Amino acid sequence: MYIFQNALKNVVRNKGRNILIGIIIFAIITTTVITLGINNTANGIIDDYKTRFGSEVTITPDMQKIMKSGTSLTPRITIEQRKEFSQSKYIKEYKLTANAGISGENIKAVDEATGGGSGTTGMVGDKSEFINPTMQLIGNQFDDFQKGIREITDGKMPENDNECIVSKELAELNNLSVGDVIDVTASLFTDDIDVRNVIYTLTITGIYFDGTEEYGMFANPYLNRRNEVLTTFETITNVVQTDENGITVGSRYFLKDPDMLAAFTTELKAKGLNDIFKVTTDENSYNRVVGPVEGLRSVSITFMIIVLILGSIILILLTSIAIRERKYEIGVLRAMGMKKIKVALGLWVEMLTITAICLVIGIGIGSIIAQPVSNVLLEGQIENAQSDIEGGNVPGFVDMSSIGTSDEPISKLDISLGLHTTLQIIGISLMLATIAGLAAIIKITKYEPIKILMERN
Repeated sequence: MYIFQNALKNVVRNKGRNILIGIIIFAIITTTVITLGINNTANGIIDDYKTRFGSEVTITPDMQKIMKSGTSLTPRITIEQRKEFSQSKYIKEYKLTANAGISGENIKAVDEATGGGSGTTGMVGDKSEFINPTMQLIGNQFDDFQKGIREITDGKMPENDNECIVSKELAELNNLSVGDVIDVTASLFTDDIDVRNVIYTLTITGIYFDGTEEYGMFANPYLNRRNEVLTTFETITNVVQTDENGITVGSRYFLKDPDMLAAFTTELKAKGLNDIFKVTTDENSYNRVVGPVEGLRSVSITFMIIVLILGSIILILLTSIAIRERKYEIGVLRAMGMKKIKVALGLWVEMLTITAICLVIGIGIGSIIAQPVSNVLLEGQIENAQSDIEGGNVPGFVDMSSIGTSDEPISKLDISLGLHTTLQIIGISLMLATIAGLAAIIKITKYEPIKILMERN
């Protein structure tokens, strides 16, 4: 107990030198609070955007290769290939969608009279007649329900093959209700213009309210969103033969980590993906949005490392000078029989006490000024990024005019000190106190008590 009491009294007795040491520790802790707050907040944002921008894979034809090949025909990615691609070990999640134009003999489309009505069109050399579609059969596209734009008002979502849901308007027009069975027809055709009409027999499991815009650019019943019959992906694609067209199939793949892109591309090529296709992620949007934040993180970490190194060196020098002035005091304690370990413990407690005081003040002040400092630094990073984009010096960036408002750069970080950041700051503070304490201990323990007292005389 004496060691701790004496250490606390020494902190007060040696005010001048301890205030100087405290200023250095305070400056280091305050800088650490600001930089770690910025760094950890930036890491969270970067991880989030990396998931959104960096992980979704896009498979598109390489137009330069198509032009060099001398043909305008793009090789087809079959349904089986898309399914096989989704089984990759690099894939975190995937989504397969399908769309087919349909018409119903006993079902009338909403606004069918406005144009594009049901009927048949003869085609030269075909085995049957092409059905002119008035509605769309859509597989595995339920995003509007998650967004709240559409909502089931009766029944439930389709869970099994050959089940569907229809809009309230389409149901009322044709007196349809949950449990009814409808037949719709889609025309499939080969490259040789051989047509095969497929009949889908679907059970209505639900009716939904549609809050979307009815039409886009053209008022055609086929494009009217009230005429969308929603079902599962397998319902639409199970009837398709390998060489048939007429159904649009889409796929979205999300990697576990953006860095897996090269390995995933190699795997797709091995599974039969034609070399005419390129596999990419949305790096331009990611760099455009997150680039300034990554720059800010880099600046903050570099600055913190410099401050820690220089601060530790200054702290060791100040501690060594302070201990030299206290050699006689320590010599007396040793001559009285106090062991080296207890003397060292007393010196470390003194440094811990000073550090604890600086820690409380540093966290408080650092938390207040971290936000304005972050805003100023981030603004500078955005200006630098803008200059590089306009000058064409950054390959990963694209012209701002080609980016939508949803891809605007992050202009503000809401800095907050969570538990993880606070623990990091406390750990660094303990490290500083230990470094300063060790410097003092190493210097003192080199001398024996008699020698210290003789030098004093």
